[in-house]
Amino acid sequence: MVNASPRHKALSLAVFTALCASSHAYAQQAAAPAGEDEPTTLGTMTVTAQKREEVLQDVPITVAVISEELLQDTGVRDIKDLQVLVPGLTVTSTQNEAITTARIRGIGTVGDNVGLESSVGVVIDGVYRPRNSVGFGDLGQLERIEVLKGPQGTVFGKNTSAGVINVVTRRPSYTQSAEGEITVGNYGALGVSGSYNDALSDNAAFSIFAAKRKRDGWMDVRTGNGPRQETDDYDQNFHTVRAKLLLEPTDNLEILLSGDFTSRDENCCTAVQTTVGGTAAILNALAGGRAVAAPGDDPFDRVAYSNRPTTQDIMDKGLSAEINWDTPWFGGATLTSITASRQWEAINGLDYDFSTADLLYRNADKDESFTGFDTFSQEFRLTGSSERIDWMVGAFYSDEELTRNETYRIGPHYEPYVSTLVYQLVGQSLGAAGVPLNNPNNISPAAFLAQVGGRPFGTGFTGLGSLDRYEQNAKSLALFTNNTWHATDALDLTLGLRYTREKKDLTSSYSNPNGSLACSGTLADQNAANPNRFALLRAALASRSSVFASLPAANQNAILASVGPTIAGYMCLPWANALHNGRNTFQEMEDKEWSGTVKAAYRWNENVMTYASFARGYKGGGFNLDRVQSADGLSASGQGIRPVNDTSFGGEFVDSFELGTKTTWADGTLLLNATLFHQEYEDFQLNSFLGTSFVVRSIPEVTSSGLDAEILWQPRAVQGLMLQGGLMYAKTEFGKDIPGGDFVERTPLSTSGALYKLPGATMPFAPEWSGSLSATYEWDFGADHIGRFNIGGKYMGDYNTGSDLDVEKHQSSYTVFNARVGFGRSDGRWMLELWGTNLTDEDYVQVGFDGPLQGLFPDPNNPLNTFNAFLGAPRMYGMTLRVRY
Repeated sequence: MVNASPRHKALSLAVFTALCASSHAYAQQAAAPAGEDEPTTLGTMTVTAQKREEVLQDVPITVAVISEELLQDTGVRDIKDLQVLVPGLTVTSTQNEAITTARIRGIGTVGDNVGLESSVGVVIDGVYRPRNSVGFGDLGQLERIEVLKGPQGTVFGKNTSAGVINVVTRRPSYTQSAEGEITVGNYGALGVSGSYNDALSDNAAFSIFAAKRKRDGWMDVRTGNGPRQETDDYDQNFHTVRAKLLLEPTDNLEILLSGDFTSRDENCCTAVQTTVGGTAAILNALAGGRAVAAPGDDPFDRVAYSNRPTTQDIMDKGLSAEINWDTPWFGGATLTSITASRQWEAINGLDYDFSTADLLYRNADKDESFTGFDTFSQEFRLTGSSERIDWMVGAFYSDEELTRNETYRIGPHYEPYVSTLVYQLVGQSLGAAGVPLNNPNNISPAAFLAQVGGRPFGTGFTGLGSLDRYEQNAKSLALFTNNTWHATDALDLTLGLRYTREKKDLTSSYSNPNGSLACSGTLADQNAANPNRFALLRAALASRSSVFASLPAANQNAILASVGPTIAGYMCLPWANALHNGRNTFQEMEDKEWSGTVKAAYRWNENVMTYASFARGYKGGGFNLDRVQSADGLSASGQGIRPVNDTSFGGEFVDSFELGTKTTWADGTLLLNATLFHQEYEDFQLNSFLGTSFVVRSIPEVTSSGLDAEILWQPRAVQGLMLQGGLMYAKTEFGKDIPGGDFVERTPLSTSGALYKLPGATMPFAPEWSGSLSATYEWDFGADHIGRFNIGGKYMGDYNTGSDLDVEKHQSSYTVFNARVGFGRSDGRWMLELWGTNLTDEDYVQVGFDGPLQGLFPDPNNPLNTFNAFLGAPRMYGMTLRVRY
């Protein structure tokens, strides 16, 4: 099942076999004598992984459950914090915090294309969220978070082909209480939060939570000549309000109304250079000083170069109503209705070249850089049970309006930079052919493209290069059922099925306000219908090469036909391509798909359960919301300048097989669970940044196989100690056969495709080994006070952080530790805590990527290439005072 080295395969199987063998032996032990009081233990922990409350050890699903206490001990406030507690979970962000990606078992959606929906679903209080980024913020008072691994499409929906992060926040109670918190820390961190809960009557209660958090940035920024003023980045400045109203007018009717609002006004995200190539010299000359890091600089000094603001303004708000009615139907079945309306908006400034040279940027203005979702969703579930069957039927509907405004502004350094770069590349090519650009007239390379495009220097590339607007509507309707038949007292059989029908349409409007004059000029010069074809390019080369000028016309024409398209390609990059100007396209698609699951679980006794499962998952197709161009106007083709009208990509499918065991030991104080899994993905949606744009590719086959094990232990011999941990081995690989020019390695007659390293290789962000362990210890100080200590660590093995697997983007294995120690009253009235995250100040990369217009060649170790990275956060520490009434 696991396609791995014999040693790793043997180790994985040995762990699973040993656990099963010991489970079988334990199954023969006698149960506790009847009549004894059964204490509340770990073995009675409940989850809602199948949309009904069930004991964790009875659910035939791989679930990591993080309790309220552990979430507080480890300082988890959002899904990005969560990854330190869950093996196999990776959460990263890139150009701004609105672009947050979660991956489970190495599987997840990459990149900033909001047309891509996540492979890992985020559900908060029963409401599905359209993108992972909505989980990056203060989630308020948490009851627990469940991380469900593997496809969960039957009950949680279509876009959960890799798993689900199910967030459950605290409900109102009928007890009056108030809580407050104040936090101070390094980087000028200051946070305050408060909550109040009370009863309005015997059948109504409410709660409200509010928080405000600020922090200086942990990235130093060199701004060059500006206009950026902020000299740090990755700061924090947001506030959150969440409120709930619980109504219970009768014994069999419950209504929960919820509302929340979050606003973030911050600066994010700059990147550092991890490899500095030959293009740096051009940038430095244009910027009049250091434009990017120098070769040999340590990227983990956390110094970035950016002359343009990275202002981000993110707003997330919504209302929901959950109604649970214990009906008189079908033996008291419960009807659940969850209605939600949500709005999410993000405005982001961007320094596209990540340097102090002024090449490309985007203003933080709604008309220029905006992404917004307006989502309405409605779910109905009818859940019931009889002596032998637990059943559920339901329906789900959502209507999502997506709006995106995207622009690229061209700075004054763009033309001389690209011109000098293209001049060097053409010179290398012609020099190898015996036609050097010896520049007898001593003409500046910075003026090369001006002559080729027939424009005065400084007028061909300027101002607002592109202004594009996208409006997408997605309607989804699903019918689903999930049923468990208790065939015997020991054997449970589960059948789940979901039918999804989804319609999407996209209206796109493209414009080039600056007219793309340089691109227009070279296209006219190279037009086959032009009787003076190549006149501008011929004059430019002749004035810069005495050898070219002396060649016969036929030889000159052959050279022009060879280098002309390459030069035009650089002059007509997506934001400067005149062929996009004035385009309006309409696309639509419809999916009708089945997903489902079959499970068999056998309980040997009350302490041991084993299960086998099969699941079919589905993730919807969509459209690439970006300028897409290729050699022939087809999305799957190689690089070129012809606009692509059909930017659609199909759905993603997965077949998942699991064999697991869940065991309870030591009178319910020790849980040991393990799962062997094998997942086969078909038409996996890969989004790659290729140095100038993001491109979506459907990968025919991706497999992920391995072992997932976890432990929860509350040893009786050491009162107050709690251990929670997990270990994952996963081999996640691309299939060996991937069609398309991007996946072809260099041949004697061609250069390598941008993604040639992918076939048969390990997926990015997919370490073979990962593990986590958290230990909490609580002890008494006298009669009225307690101490509490927690330390947790997350280990990640080697993996690549780039979707194209460039060797320069490799991340070595690392471990991150967080810790918290507190002292306070036994009754919880107050607690003072000292805390630290990334205690050892571990250096690691979130995401590596080609330097825009600086990472030009896919082959390793090319001296011209520059590579950038978004870094993980450094060590942070502080103090928190909690009070409760």
